[in-house]
Amino acid sequence: MWKEAEIFIRNCYNELGKSAAEIERRLREIKKEIAATGFYKHSYEELEHGARMAWRNSNRCIGRLFWQTLHVFDARHLETEEEIFESLLQHIEFATNKGKIRPAITVFKPVENGVENVRIWNHQLIRYAGYEAEHGVIGDSSSISFTKACEQMGWKGERTHFDILPLVIQVKGKEPKWFEIPKELILEVPIEHPQFSWFQDLQLKWYAVPIISDMCLEIGGIRYTAAPFNGWYMETEIGARNFADDYRYNMLPKIASCMGLDMSTNATLWKDKALIELNIAVLHSYKKAGVSIVDHHTAAQQFKLFEQKEQQACRHVTGDWTWLIPPVSPATTHIFHKNYDNITVTPNYFYQERPYEKMK
Repeated sequence: MWKEAEIFIRNCYNELGKSAAEIERRLREIKKEIAATGFYKHSYEELEHGARMAWRNSNRCIGRLFWQTLHVFDARHLETEEEIFESLLQHIEFATNKGKIRPAITVFKPVENGVENVRIWNHQLIRYAGYEAEHGVIGDSSSISFTKACEQMGWKGERTHFDILPLVIQVKGKEPKWFEIPKELILEVPIEHPQFSWFQDLQLKWYAVPIISDMCLEIGGIRYTAAPFNGWYMETEIGARNFADDYRYNMLPKIASCMGLDMSTNATLWKDKALIELNIAVLHSYKKAGVSIVDHHTAAQQFKLFEQKEQQACRHVTGDWTWLIPPVSPATTHIFHKNYDNITVTPNYFYQERPYEKMK
């Protein structure tokens, strides 16, 4: 832990413009704290900048230009599931901001001496349930196993395609508790198309804010296993993946049929035509609803600006090319034609084992 702490403090304090004397004084404090307790506590300033650095270092994220705007809520003092739930509601409200989405992270108690203090079981704070049914899946098939876990805990959904899952919070390895999110806090966008009036008859909708809640934030050797964070959507995340993947909502055949496309052969490119119109519908609907969203071309241009700024700061940009390229028309972006080092730099966000997958 000491080595990771030292590397982080030197990098963090240098970026914040602190003096060599301040760095050495803080390192002496930390060394003493680790020797006494096997652990050290970040100041708010360290937590704030560390969480921002973690976003900057996220290899799979195309939206890193805005890393310095991340608002950091310090919730390390919260003890109970009820307190944590209230804090998550505050995060949802702050981030949503009536559609003018604000990037935010709420950081709960870290792992101390091997004890995992807080876990949020949800993949995202707001997410739709998925149910296995006789003739296929109702809702989001990516949520099936978590939905089953929620049902085993006593939650019951309405079995529609868009049931909001409860928040499931676990403290110190105890039995998790679930809480319903008040409906008035959840902003959803009905999907319609600027030209096709039949599109709204598909009754598609999606939530405004993607708040990732199952990753571990690691800063200077300290692991925050509950640190939900959000930016805003790029339209392809909804239009080319959530709605289009054949193992998710699988809407392309229905849309192509409504468009009257020839689906008898792949060579008509009916999937491509339907996919573009679906993404046009998502962008149109979010903009009409006044909800922040970015198209994939603008996002790629923003990433180019991020690369330029990092070069000016003498920092090497790492990236996972397979994730950075958008799933629609990737060759039209500069990212497609570049190579990136997919090496992990800390602070960063890491995947964790899902607790509900251990359930029988």
